Amino acid sequence: MENMEGPRVTDCERCPALVESRSRIVNGVGPEDADLLIVGEAPGEQEDREGEPFVGRSGTQLDEKLREHGIAREDVRITNCVRCRPPENRDPTKEELENCRGYLEREIELIDPELVMTVGKVPTEHLLERDVAVTKEAGSVAEHRIGGVARKVLISVHPAAMLYDRSQEATLDSTIEEAAALIGAERSDQSRLDSY
Repeated sequence: MENMEGPRVTDCERCPALVESRSRIVNGVGPEDADLLIVGEAPGEQEDREGEPFVGRSGTQLDEKLREHGIAREDVRITNCVRCRPPENRDPTKEELENCRGYLEREIELIDPELVMTVGKVPTEHLLERDVAVTKEAGSVAEHRIGGVARKVLISVHPAAMLYDRSQEATLDSTIEEAAALIGAERSDQSRLDSY
């Protein structure tokens, strides 16, 4: 793609509404050889300001949950389906998702993660190309071809769901525990000895 340097998009004008509402393109962050790639929907206001995905309240929630399950944020690649902030934090349109899909597929190809974890309805449906009942399917792994390559996709609720529905915390916990098991993350505590 003409506007990419490695997994970074350097310039793009495909979505006029997003070009208008963004202050910058928010690229994925984290190692370019990460075992786990987390895919969100789109940058929010804080992400747009700081130029990094998941730095707001839901990012804090996500970081805590990863840490509790032995995964350091520094070891994870985090990106979004759409790299520019939609106006008023609305959901990205189908056209905006499609305009950015090549960038996402290229990033997945370059990172080549063992596991892709989608957080929330929009990224899950976008990558799996089907309707998804996220709360019902959270914690399950779907095999799906992305950019022509079979990938393991772990479906997760969005960390923000915990902010308004505490019952989602257990769902997020078990999903991240599943992610840790799938990528072989080491827990520092003894709580998983009973599972050996």
